[in-house]
Amino acid sequence: MIEESTKATRKGSCLLKGLAGLLLVALVLGAFWWWHNRPIQPVVLTPQEKEVVAEKMESIQKPAEPTYEKGRKEIILTERELNGLLNENTSLGETLSFELATDAVHARVETDLDPDLPVVGGKPLKARARFLVKGVSGKPAFVLDDLTVWGVSLPNDWLGGMKGHDLLGEVLGVQDGHISGVEEFKVEPGRMVIRLKE
Repeated sequence: MIEESTKATRKGSCLLKGLAGLLLVALVLGAFWWWHNRPIQPVVLTPQEKEVVAEKMESIQKPAEPTYEKGRKEIILTERELNGLLNENTSLGETLSFELATDAVHARVETDLDPDLPVVGGKPLKARARFLVKGVSGKPAFVLDDLTVWGVSLPNDWLGGMKGHDLLGEVLGVQDGHISGVEEFKVEPGRMVIRLKE
């Protein structure tokens, strides 16, 4: 009888050990499953941590040796920029505008004439002019090609023989079509290109 009770006690303790082992394995497997399937939480850095990281990133991006980059040798002004400069730097923005074409600048003038002028006083003036900006051998030039007032192209005699003359050379004193420091000057549809010398 004592043997039977000892056997029963051993069976009970083995059963408890087996259940405890199964429970431990289940807990380990559950923890392992949760670890691999846990939700991703975004990392929010403190302000101090952000400063440290920013310094580290900046030190990576900065080259060890400072570099020097030459400036551009080409100035490109669009038609809009040219007219904007005219408006900002003069009082002609509302009366004069430029259009840029191939090797030419077209100017338009619209204003009211002085009322004290005889015959045409107080009337609106509408005029157009065409200037050629490329001379012989590609040298810069600014030549009056035509001046039209109220739809009439004025004769050269009325303009004091200005048509066909290089105004850049005569008015600005540029010699042999060379502008100091400028290698090339050209006008294209919608833009003006000035290429500087070395």
